[in-house]
Amino acid sequence: MKILHASDLHYCPTNLVEADRCFGYAVETAVKQQVDLAIISGDATDHALDGHSPALRALAKRLKQLADHCPVFLLQGTFSHEPVGLLKILEMIGAKHPIYVADKIGMVGMVDGQFVEYNPEDLSIEYQLVVTAIPTVNKAELALAVGAENANAEMGNHLASLLASFGPANNALRRRGVPTVLVGHGTVDGSLNEHGVPMAGLDHEFSLGALFAASTNAGMLGHIHKHQQWERQHDGRLQRIAYAGSCGRFHYGEDGDKYVLEWNVTADTADFVAHATPSKRMIDIGFDGIPDLEQLASIAHHCKDSWVRVRYSVDEEFSKTVDRQAIKRILAAAAEVRIEGEVLTIQRQRCAGISALVSVNERFMRWCDFSNTPQEGLEDRLSALQTMSPEDIASEFFASLAYPAPRQ
Repeated sequence: MKILHASDLHYCPTNLVEADRCFGYAVETAVKQQVDLAIISGDATDHALDGHSPALRALAKRLKQLADHCPVFLLQGTFSHEPVGLLKILEMIGAKHPIYVADKIGMVGMVDGQFVEYNPEDLSIEYQLVVTAIPTVNKAELALAVGAENANAEMGNHLASLLASFGPANNALRRRGVPTVLVGHGTVDGSLNEHGVPMAGLDHEFSLGALFAASTNAGMLGHIHKHQQWERQHDGRLQRIAYAGSCGRFHYGEDGDKYVLEWNVTADTADFVAHATPSKRMIDIGFDGIPDLEQLASIAHHCKDSWVRVRYSVDEEFSKTVDRQAIKRILAAAAEVRIEGEVLTIQRQRCAGISALVSVNERFMRWCDFSNTPQEGLEDRLSALQTMSPEDIASEFFASLAYPAPRQ
């Protein structure tokens, strides 16, 4: 089967233009490539949306456009992005083909373009495809079983056992020549997030070994916004797992292009072509100190129609010298300019007992002890500052270097 895989659309008021442009491209790609099925692996929305909100209406319109071409499989994503039940209203969209919302763990088959519950006992059913669905897992339910203090650590173990339990059924389907797909939403241990940071820890949902143990040919994942893939040759077939990544670019600092994947899945192989979406271009410009306006002006033409973030860090006494309005004027051709400044606060420490000392020399030496400053030669220099004129100090300094003193 030819399958379009998109993920992490994050429709909401603030993301609407970006999400709709990029998902619109995905829909157009599905029609152009004549795919047989579209799979969205979670987080179609960014948070709870009112039924009449422009963002939800735009998502529904795109889904209808997609479902008029082929069946659509929607996976439940993170509960904070897709509150329980939100996606169910999308099943009611009147389209040529069905929209199916998978909000429970299980296996779902496709028969004559319709989604049906997989029945391993009835061998007369001719499945076009069988999907093993692993939507976001409710950790609260797991906490009831193993205790709240153990829930995070046990999440991976429980899912590994669950995924392995699907292996025999998917192997049986393979022997019958039926393509199999795993659709999941969660974090693979060792994957990279959109900023290139490795996701390592004991509380991640999936390991690669557990995902491969489900014995599907294709693994289509959501939740991580960076596209990445893994594969293995096993038992005479190729298994491949991939994150499509987010459809659009929603945060500064995200690495690489954004994609939708066009999969071709058979009973023994899985492969895909990555189609880059027209995601917006974001540029980060950083300064270690006061922003250099001349440097900004020299690169301003590269920032036209882009989303630009200017970051700087300055000491507290120089924070008022940063001309934020000038930065915005220079980058006026950018689609957005975000200025993020870090003010480095001066740290002061009290030196106990220093005020009780009488002479400046004593106070100075006490401060050197407190701040671990080497004292060699400092007392003589302090004395010179107190008793000599600047000209005499300079003459003495040049004499010590064996250079003639400058003329007065």
